[in-house]
Amino acid sequence: MRFAFIVMCLSLAGCLGAPEGVEPVNDFQLDRYLGRWYEVARLDHSFERGLDHVVAEYSLREDGGVRVINSGRSKKTGEVNDAEGRAYFVEGEDRGYLKVSFFGPFFGSYIIFDLDLEDYQYAFVAGNNTDYLWLLARTPQVSVEIMQRFLDQSEALGFDTQALIYVRQSGGVQ
Repeated sequence: MRFAFIVMCLSLAGCLGAPEGVEPVNDFQLDRYLGRWYEVARLDHSFERGLDHVVAEYSLREDGGVRVINSGRSKKTGEVNDAEGRAYFVEGEDRGYLKVSFFGPFFGSYIIFDLDLEDYQYAFVAGNNTDYLWLLARTPQVSVEIMQRFLDQSEALGFDTQALIYVRQSGGVQ
C-alpha cells in the first residue's frame, strides 16, 4: 500500500482541534524548523504501520505554506514509501500550530508542544487527539534526558506512552 494513501487516512480523520492541555509553543521560527527531522518515537497509525527509517523534510512552498515530504522504509519489503503534503499556520507564524494535508482539502492538526527553542534539535508533536504523537529530532537518536522529558510530558497530557514505537533509523532513507 502506498504511503500517500495511508497518510490520506490521517487527513480524512483529522480536524484542527488539540488534545486537552496541549498548547503550541510560542516564539516559533519556521526558518529554523525547516529541513530534515528524524522520527524517533510515535504512536502507531495505519499510515505509518510497518515503517522504519521515517524522516520528514520541511521546505517553503511558493504560496507561503510548508512543503512536507514524509519518507519511510517498509520493514517487510524494504521499499521506500513517501508522501508529499502541505502545511499552513493556524494561529500565527510565531506559534507552533499548523494544519497539514496530504489529500485534497482535508487537514489535520500539527501541534508542536515542546521544542528546543535554542537549537531546534528536538520537537514533540501532537495531532488533534491523544492518538497522534511524535518525537522528532535532527539526529536519529536523542539523549536519555530528552526521551524522559518526552515521556513525562506526554504521559501527563494523557498520551499512552506504553504504546510508543521507537523508530529504527540505522541504514535508513537517503
